Amino acid sequence: MPQPTFLQAKVLTVSDSIAAGSREDLSGMALVSRLDVGGFEVIEHRVVPDNVGEISNALSYMAYGFNGLILTTGGSGFGPRDFTPEATQRILDRTAPGMAEAMRSVSPRGRMSRAQAGTRGPALILNLGSAPERALEMLEAVLDVIPEALELLGGGSAPTVDAVELTSAD
Repeated sequence: MPQPTFLQAKVLTVSDSIAAGSREDLSGMALVSRLDVGGFEVIEHRVVPDNVGEISNALSYMAYGFNGLILTTGGSGFGPRDFTPEATQRILDRTAPGMAEAMRSVSPRGRMSRAQAGTRGPALILNLGSAPERALEMLEAVLDVIPEALELLGGGSAPTVDAVELTSAD
């Protein structure tokens, strides 16, 4: 049985060495595995070098007409070739600062991330770290709200207070 459309995902790995074939894409594969376990259907996984134009073009292409999650891994730190946040910022319609803040707050090294989060059309785009463990911990920080975010981006509505069972602390 196919997954609902709102649970589709794409992964973009940004790395010169992985794009050149001299290194294995451990972070991208870790994200694909985690998404699969989390009920997402990963419909695309690609690799591009650390180049603003190539990253922006890939993200624009991946987001076109797509109501789903797009994760990037790599290129969001302080390195001289880390351009993923700039490339992402170029193509976003709206930013999602709360998600970016949550992702950066999960570890001390997260404070060194320049990761962006935002939307392009009905797609949600999140920049994650380049190390597999960092990428996964950043994803975990926001994974619980992603299905609702995608539903809203696709034209659905958020639950109202009446529809939510509130519990009181006795």
